[in-house]
Amino acid sequence: MGGTTARAGLSVLALLLVTACSAPKNTDTPQRTGAPRCTGPATAVSQPSVQPIATGSTPRLPVTYTDLTDKPVTITDASRILALDTYGTLATTVHALGLGDRLVGRDVSTGLPELAHLPLVTHNGHELNGEAILDLRPSVVLTDYSIGPLEVQLQLRDSGIPVVIMSDQRSREQISPQIKAVATALGVPEIGDRLAERVERDTEAAVARVAELAPAQAGDRLRMVFLYMRGNAGVYYWFGPGSGADDLIEGLGGVDVAAEAGLSGMRPLNAEGLTRADPDIFLMMTKGLESVGGLPGLLEVPGIAETSAGANSCVVDMSDYQILSFGPQFPATLDALAEAIYRKAIRS
Repeated sequence: MGGTTARAGLSVLALLLVTACSAPKNTDTPQRTGAPRCTGPATAVSQPSVQPIATGSTPRLPVTYTDLTDKPVTITDASRILALDTYGTLATTVHALGLGDRLVGRDVSTGLPELAHLPLVTHNGHELNGEAILDLRPSVVLTDYSIGPLEVQLQLRDSGIPVVIMSDQRSREQISPQIKAVATALGVPEIGDRLAERVERDTEAAVARVAELAPAQAGDRLRMVFLYMRGNAGVYYWFGPGSGADDLIEGLGGVDVAAEAGLSGMRPLNAEGLTRADPDIFLMMTKGLESVGGLPGLLEVPGIAETSAGANSCVVDMSDYQILSFGPQFPATLDALAEAIYRKAIRS
């Protein structure tokens, strides 16, 4: 999700548990003249599949890769791969490199239909299940510190499995470096270069299409905020700069009100601060919206109904597997969200 890389083996929910802060009232918002007005909720729908850049890719091994911990890891066999993180990005990248047939398991966040048949190795949400992983006899594990617990990752290393700790940053600028890192670790660097070039080219094209839909005047741009909610756990957060949501909102031609309010990272939702920020539109994960009881339940969360977005029922949701993954799916994510926002949810 971007931002400063986490150094502890924590799940996303643990990363979210930071000190709440009240957002100051923004006094520098440009005067709005002809801003689009939201008329109701919409769901962004994108093709969940990703076309591999190659087929029958053959890794050139052994490879010694220095991972995020500055530890050199030697990979001699990529026949049984596990790629595990909170976003599903790593497994999606492995598939896009043409190595999907070598994956032997998946985390709960991996939503590609091509990988749906693989056994889960996470439980209780995003927790790694060491026993389930060892039962699959992986020849290499790619993972990061967005998922945990750390003890399981250490257990896997102690068992002799090559464990490569990747960066858990998720942002537009990190997509190509991450693709290339995964490809290098798995012995297919040239294919990684090709995939990164394709994603960069497709992202630029998607941004250009968004620009044709979004208001041209800065003062007319939609004021957006990303809400992360898990109603059954009482988790209500808004995401600011460093979370990845800021990159997403920028790509959609919107104004990030969390950044405007002086927030950073992932913060517990503050009703007064949210009301002052007054977003026009909420971006959410589909399961997150469902967890609070859909739109009616969302409007009961303190501060929501008092915003312009709440008053107009202006919520755009998208699959949890895609909306903040920032991997090979990112161009399709931008296209789908732009379609939902500018063609379904609003009118000028």
